[in-house]
Amino acid sequence: MSKVLLIALGAALGANLRYAVSVGVAQRWGSAFPYGTLAINVSGSVLIGVVLALAARTGLTAPWRFLLVTGFLGGYTTFSSFTWETYQLAVEGGLGPALLNVAGSVGLGLGGVVVGATLVRLLP
Repeated sequence: MSKVLLIALGAALGANLRYAVSVGVAQRWGSAFPYGTLAINVSGSVLIGVVLALAARTGLTAPWRFLLVTGFLGGYTTFSSFTWETYQLAVEGGLGPALLNVAGSVGLGLGGVVVGATLVRLLP
């Protein structure tokens, strides 16, 4: 199966699971706080840790990585990629680069939301 199809299949499965988890958590805990997103971000981080640690141990082939990491976890949550990359920075480069990644991602991400929302408000 081609790389593109593996990624698409994984992404479709991940996105549908993300929706199901979000709805289920909101029904259980309410929607006053984004508990569903929190649950997805945390569980996605656990899953990427498990998958990539096992991949390093077992030599997970590229097609499986495309399906599980790029596709499924990418469709489920991109936060898992962010947390894995931050972990790798901490392990390989120390706490400084990891904290810079966190501050930069959160700060610039929030800044991007402000810019985007402001641009929309300026539209006629």
